[in-house]
Amino acid sequence: MSSTVNAVAVTQFHDGELAQPDWPSLHRLAELPGTWRAIDANHRYNCLLWQEEDRARRIDLPAAEIATSKRLIDRYNQQRNDAVEAVDEALLAGLDGIEPGPEARLSSETPGAMIDRLSILSLKIHHMRLQTERSEAGHAHVQACSARLQRLIAQRHDLAACLDQLLREARAGQAYFKVYRQFKRYNDPALNPYLYGQAAGGAARAGG
Repeated sequence: MSSTVNAVAVTQFHDGELAQPDWPSLHRLAELPGTWRAIDANHRYNCLLWQEEDRARRIDLPAAEIATSKRLIDRYNQQRNDAVEAVDEALLAGLDGIEPGPEARLSSETPGAMIDRLSILSLKIHHMRLQTERSEAGHAHVQACSARLQRLIAQRHDLAACLDQLLREARAGQAYFKVYRQFKRYNDPALNPYLYGQAAGGAARAGG
């Protein structure tokens, strides 16, 4: 695999992983170069998150299993966001020595955030395409899902073009971006009052 990161390579990577029968259980970080390790991690946690969110919406599971799913969702979402930051860190390292020009624009959306959105779009496209193949669901269902699939593909095409533009401009010093830390509060026992309140002797004290 080439170390170059661009929209075509990213979308092909996302689709290729989704086509693997053992994905997202498969984890092959050791085989991937540089930034692609973080892209792989982000995509994997998005896929695990998607699966767990589907599972958590089942109505035939006991409350304890739903609670377990909720905790997994929080964990995967944290890991997904950590991977977005890692993508941006790796891309910025590759831009070391390139100084933005005086007219360079600051992009509030980073390449990592765009790649995260492309990952989610690849999941939507993958699952919507599966719906178009469900002949037993009826013609109207297949027709509606086919129309939605085309819209999703168009959305991904547009976002891919924006990613390439930002990367191209950043490499030319015409644009720049920063690593924006998410600081997810709900998983942090030092920031979530129900967690640090529990540690101090009860959630009821957290607000007192």
